[in-house]
Amino acid sequence: MAVQVAMEQALNAQSRNKGLGSKCRNEKEKAAWADCLQLYENTIYQLNSTLDNSTKCTDFDQQTWLSTALTNLETCRTGFVELGVSDFVLPLMSNNVSKLICNTLATYNNAPASPEKQTYKEGFPAWVSPRDRKLLQTSSRRANVVVAQDGSGNYRTIQAALNTAAKRSGSRRYIIYVKSGVYNENIEIGMGLKNIMLVGDGMKNTIITGSRSYGGGYTTYNSATVGVIGEGFIARGITFRNTAGPQNHQAVALRSCSDRSVFYSCSFEGYQDTLYVRAQRQFYKNCYIFGTIDFIFGNAAVVFQNCMIYARRPMYNQNNVVTAQGRVFLNQTTGIVIHNSRIMAASDLKPVLSSFKTYLGRPWKQFSRTVYLQNYLEALVDPAGWLKWNDSNFALSTLYYGEYKNTGPGSSTRGRVKWRGYRVITRATEALQFTVANFMAGGSWLPATGVPFSSSL
Repeated sequence: MAVQVAMEQALNAQSRNKGLGSKCRNEKEKAAWADCLQLYENTIYQLNSTLDNSTKCTDFDQQTWLSTALTNLETCRTGFVELGVSDFVLPLMSNNVSKLICNTLATYNNAPASPEKQTYKEGFPAWVSPRDRKLLQTSSRRANVVVAQDGSGNYRTIQAALNTAAKRSGSRRYIIYVKSGVYNENIEIGMGLKNIMLVGDGMKNTIITGSRSYGGGYTTYNSATVGVIGEGFIARGITFRNTAGPQNHQAVALRSCSDRSVFYSCSFEGYQDTLYVRAQRQFYKNCYIFGTIDFIFGNAAVVFQNCMIYARRPMYNQNNVVTAQGRVFLNQTTGIVIHNSRIMAASDLKPVLSSFKTYLGRPWKQFSRTVYLQNYLEALVDPAGWLKWNDSNFALSTLYYGEYKNTGPGSSTRGRVKWRGYRVITRATEALQFTVANFMAGGSWLPATGVPFSSSL
């Protein structure tokens, strides 16, 4: 009943919001408003999935989708605020949908979701089907369509291949093989494009690049070179790049809101806000991530395993911050988990390492949650480990930041921050809450993708 009320209010709000475009006074307001239309549409989709009796979903699924719906509305608000145009159109969009979703999530507070017992095959969670697992592990190029800039494939652009995929019947796995080349495209894989798989010729060879940025007049949300919403998305052997540079501030290479999405042997290259893990359940394996400020950020339930995370040289008088997690409500099932990976200095930072500080994370939102498990931390990590948000005491007692059995010269916790929400995790039982198995019910969906993963510590 609570979800139904939220759905009715969301539908009313979206109907009203569609008529606000003519009231936008400038391009910035119009950009933020356009983002919100898409975000409200996705919120209605998430609420409908929760209500649909034909959907065989668990309580854990429902919490994930409700968390995403709430994150959508926060992202809508953030777009107006970051562009400095929150005084006029945003109040007209105000409603109580967020509060209704919060109330619904709160009903789980005394009976939190218990993910099903997880099983793993060949290093992948169970939600990865045997067929998808084979696709990820094989070097074969079996595909529905081929993209090649030289004309040797079915299409010369990735967007053209996606347009064809949108016309297919059903939602079986659709494989797009993208041959070597630098593809200068801004791509949006919408809600209707489910189970899309992009396969490249390796992260050094197949590159998707763009240059949208906050400095160029875009919201962070819409600056993404590639944005993915359709559930079940998989990428293998591809680089996602944003070339706007540090001087243009927020500039996203990849934005994912795809539930049960997987990125295997991919690279994400940018500076500020490189990788936007915005919402839903996501898994990254054997990936490379490059950036400066908050370069892994968002409010997904996301695990990074065996990844190489590189801090680059920022602008003068800036700090590097690896993560900025955005949990806005205590009962959201979200957080960033980095497991068995390496935190290192990129080649441009190494010569000037003493001139810049690098931190593991800072609290973007009130209940920010980030955990580092069994990683190797190079000496670039500042002894304090974590950074305040804009030098304020915001969220220091409500966040959850943890470190468990990390190694390397930057791993000592003796000089770490003394915040109430920070903890050195000493018990394996606490650390196990953040494994692929328990944190995002990975055993129920990762095996189907074919990506190898570690289910436990």
